[in-house]
Amino acid sequence: MPTTGTKKKGVQEGHPSGDPRYKGIDRVLKKQHYQQDALIEVLTSAQEAFGYLPEEVLIYIARQLKLPFSWVYGVATFYHFFSLKPQGEHTCIVCLGTACYVGKANEIVDALQDEFHIEAGQTTPDGKLTLTTTRCLGCCGLAPVVVLGEQVLGKETPESTVAKVKARLAGAQVEAAVAAEAMSGAREETAAT
Repeated sequence: MPTTGTKKKGVQEGHPSGDPRYKGIDRVLKKQHYQQDALIEVLTSAQEAFGYLPEEVLIYIARQLKLPFSWVYGVATFYHFFSLKPQGEHTCIVCLGTACYVGKANEIVDALQDEFHIEAGQTTPDGKLTLTTTRCLGCCGLAPVVVLGEQVLGKETPESTVAKVKARLAGAQVEAAVAAEAMSGAREETAAT
């Protein structure tokens, strides 16, 4: 008998919204057998797919895992890694843990806020940069520490951080900014001797 294009009863193709980003979430849900203790892994895959966790995604996850929305929302807001708002193309996280705070990380935050006209927790109007703070990154020996994109930067100053963020926004690699900073420091030392 020839096959027609009919679907089997109960088989759903994709998410009802038609948004293909849900496919990744569905794969993780299926892999984890819809277990409620897989919530963080599911939220992580959702944030990777969407760039943040919109409310409709949290509702979808809550329904799929048969959890109250308040529980899913609570977990999403408890962990610093998750964001409920769209993030900028580039992220800058300044550690405000004890060692970093003593190392004047608050001055780094102030300099970034002044330079880019945003407060910690906000994104620039052009969507290029999100500035956030965290309590501790566990890199105390490098204090003060800044994470720019995926790169951990240690022994930062307000000036060096602003320069590196500007370089990143301009499309330059931070490594080039670090090298330029080291070269100028070496020139200053040579001139002083």
